[in-house]
Amino acid sequence: MLRPVTDDDGAPFWKYAASGELRVQTCAAPACGEPRFPPRPCCPHCGSFDSEWRPTSGRGRIWSFVLPHPPLLPGYAEQAPYNAVVVELLDAPRIRLVGNVVTAPDAPLNSVDPARLRIGAGVRVVFTRDGLPRWRLERA
Repeated sequence: MLRPVTDDDGAPFWKYAASGELRVQTCAAPACGEPRFPPRPCCPHCGSFDSEWRPTSGRGRIWSFVLPHPPLLPGYAEQAPYNAVVVELLDAPRIRLVGNVVTAPDAPLNSVDPARLRIGAGVRVVFTRDGLPRWRLERA
């Protein structure tokens, strides 16, 4: 499995994920408060360098998805077909995260029948033992 490469701006995201929390970097300027992803030093809305990491509900909806055929990387061939989704967060709709929809946090990437995936379907974040965020369909 691929592991994320972290930088100073994104390190808090992975620290919170490792403890089972989905947090988003948010501008801490009093007149702004806009969430942003990917994490970066400066707010693209107001230019402030002040930020904080706010918890989210962990709920979203599938904004887009693909079933890569053939798998993009050889190490994933045994799990094909699997899904790669873009999830729009419900409480921060400008924030979209990439991941996979699975039946359980540490389930294989192909654990969900691709026919069950729909644009707009509700999902909730779950975390693997290693702290990687994944998604579960809200309606089983």
